[in-house]
Amino acid sequence: MAVQEARGGTGAGAGRLHEGGCTCGDCPHGAREGHRRAVAAFLRRRDEFAAGQGLPAAVAHSASASRQWVSEELTQRAEAVAERGRAEGEAWLAGLWLRTVCVVWGAVVALLLGEALTAVGAGWTGARSGALLAALVVAGALTAACRLHRARGGILAPVIGEDNRMSTSRTVAASWVLFVGYAVLLLAARLAGASGHAERDALISGLDLARGAGTVTVLAVVCGIAVLVRRVVGLRVLSQRLQKVPAHRPRAADLLTDDSGRGAFTDIQYVAVSAVALLFTAVRLARRPDQLPDLPWGLGVIVLISAATYLAGKYAEGGRPVILSVVRAREPGDLDGPIRTGDDIEIRGTGFVPPGAQGADRLSRTVVRIGAVDVHVPLVPVTGGFRNPADTVLTVPVPADVEPGTVEIQVITAAGVATNRCIVQITE
Repeated sequence: MAVQEARGGTGAGAGRLHEGGCTCGDCPHGAREGHRRAVAAFLRRRDEFAAGQGLPAAVAHSASASRQWVSEELTQRAEAVAERGRAEGEAWLAGLWLRTVCVVWGAVVALLLGEALTAVGAGWTGARSGALLAALVVAGALTAACRLHRARGGILAPVIGEDNRMSTSRTVAASWVLFVGYAVLLLAARLAGASGHAERDALISGLDLARGAGTVTVLAVVCGIAVLVRRVVGLRVLSQRLQKVPAHRPRAADLLTDDSGRGAFTDIQYVAVSAVALLFTAVRLARRPDQLPDLPWGLGVIVLISAATYLAGKYAEGGRPVILSVVRAREPGDLDGPIRTGDDIEIRGTGFVPPGAQGADRLSRTVVRIGAVDVHVPLVPVTGGFRNPADTVLTVPVPADVEPGTVEIQVITAAGVATNRCIVQITE
């Protein structure tokens, strides 16, 4: 019943038209609306539980029983919301390729209008024809790529990482590759239309490495950074030094934020510096369309420093979750004493909630291993969020199946990473 209620009436919504309040899940709007309604219903229910409302009379008399019932109820609802979120993400990606195609051809139309306006008085030149022809070739290739990868976001598919987020390093590298490819196509179009030997020789010499050394160097570095970052992140995840939780769908904000959605300095500065350098290079190409754009070494070094900072940030990112101590949880007025079966224990440490795992469906996957018994950390709601589990402290009961004596305690996070073991003494 909890799952059906959290889904917001899927069966009733399936009979509606795909408009207005459609929640059928069979169309992009229905998936988006269904997810929105499921989230709203979950948040209302969570806040009701946080205020002590909605508890059955059978469990209201016991704090531990009511906490367990609330946790199970919220977990089921959170799983339904997560299912809606995944459906909404798939529908969003499936419809994205058409929007990317529109953006690509909109850029071609903007280029045509810009060339037409600047040609008034100056006349139409071969460089303008070459620029437009190169844009048409690039737009056609991108349209074909959008069609082939329409289920994965069109032309954005290569820049979406394994964690279903937009990759900053791949996006920067793809932007430079796309620009340099356009510049070479522009020179090729002009070379094909050149009639004199002197003009052809000038265009060929425009591809000399000495003229485009700065641009080529930056291109090589950003492409290398994209490959190296993927390798670094993969190795750190395998060695459990970095926790990665997949996102429901990629967002443009991923380029400037970390996995938890907070602004990341290394990503912001890398995108900003690369965008400025790319804009400068585009202006140079517009002013000198007969050669590869020559990026000044001063600006090129700035881009290299920015790339090195971004790479260093990836090396320093994350860390393993760690248990620092385990103590008996004490309510106000309780007597002090040892940890016994049935008591609540408080596990203090850091890194228990991975970045991007703040949702209830991810929090409910946090497990504490007490000896040979796996205990799921109960969800304890408060207005606007959850008090338990938290990134630095977890509270769980010691189940009756745990034998008295010396036991080891270990936390397994939502990302599947296990902490160190902490030894505690449990008495009868």
